[in-house]
Amino acid sequence: MASDKDRLREDLTCAICCDLFRDPVMLPCVHHFCRSCISRYWRGAVGCVSCPQCRAEFTSKQFHTNYLVTAMVEKVRASSSDGYIQSIEKQLKESLESHLLKKEEIFNVIHRDMEKMDTIKRVGAELQARVQGEFWALQQFLQQEEACVLEQLRREQREVTDQLQRHLEASRAAVKELEQNIRVLQQASMASKNTALIEVDAAPELDMNAFSVKYMAPIQYITWRKMFKSLKPGPAPLTFDVDTAHPSIYISRDKMVAVEADKGLVPYKPSPKRFLQCVNVLAAEGFQSGRHYWEVGVGGKHKWDLGVASEGVDRCARVKLGPESGYWTLRLRNGREYSAGTQPWTRLAVHSLPQRIGVFLDCDERRVSFYDADNMSLLHSFADGPRGKAYPFFSPCIADDSQRPQPMQLLHHPPVPLIV
Repeated sequence: MASDKDRLREDLTCAICCDLFRDPVMLPCVHHFCRSCISRYWRGAVGCVSCPQCRAEFTSKQFHTNYLVTAMVEKVRASSSDGYIQSIEKQLKESLESHLLKKEEIFNVIHRDMEKMDTIKRVGAELQARVQGEFWALQQFLQQEEACVLEQLRREQREVTDQLQRHLEASRAAVKELEQNIRVLQQASMASKNTALIEVDAAPELDMNAFSVKYMAPIQYITWRKMFKSLKPGPAPLTFDVDTAHPSIYISRDKMVAVEADKGLVPYKPSPKRFLQCVNVLAAEGFQSGRHYWEVGVGGKHKWDLGVASEGVDRCARVKLGPESGYWTLRLRNGREYSAGTQPWTRLAVHSLPQRIGVFLDCDERRVSFYDADNMSLLHSFADGPRGKAYPFFSPCIADDSQRPQPMQLLHHPPVPLIV
């Protein structure tokens, strides 16, 4: 079947020269011919002339130029030229190359997405194994603790019942011997005959309240406190390092509370470890391997900074807190504006106002994470944590003149040491 273009070319072809019209003219019968072709065809004719195609006769040699057909012929002729074909071929080639590039880009996107999916699956499997391991450790501890408590209960129960069983058997033997003596006395002819009385030890006193009260105690709470010994990481019992405290920070006697004070009122001795320009203090304990977690009570403070600092930070200069300066921190300003310690600061969307902040340091993975310790929701995490030894970092900051200084407190769990 001929294409539309072929049919159009056929319609615009002169029936005399069998080529595209050149200067096409239209006869009264509406057939078209080249001006030169129809002129030659009618040359020498006398009187009436006829249409070469339909044989219609006309009294005179009359025809009209058809500008619409002329324009159409020019377009068809142009579309058939080498230049036009080359232009079309160039456009098609460029379009093809564009589509191939687009296809390659889409394939690259698909490849990246598949790689991301594989990574997510792999990381997800690793995280699942890690979570299962964490809970398995807790389950093992609880199972072992349950087995120990039940075994102790069974042992104490067995000891008490064995003791009562021995006393019961001795009492039954004494009753049997008494019954035999009674029969002897009844059969005796002389009432004066003497028969020794049987002595039976008193039954052991059994305090059921003392026996049961141990197992009626708050076993979950007792076990919870014991469980802290098996947590990895367990909450680190940090204390503030007085030798690092800025002169405007007062440290409590137990080294667990830090609060802003007027400079000069705190009689600190000179120390090369002390912060001199910024109101900062470090913990006495530092870490360079393993995983560690601690909690800081910030209460109703309107401003503070806390996190982790590398051991070698400059303590004599005023620096901007950020990983490039050796600090991985979280900050609060104006009572509700939370930011992660980057340069520039990264604002965080924190819906509640945490009273306690949990800090998790994974030295091996170089990760520092911050949590709302009331519900353990993640506030922010740094993936490029410190190399080498690092210390928990704190800044109670200088309160505004209209605000009363509020303390920053290190929290220990359990609050009282448990001796087992």
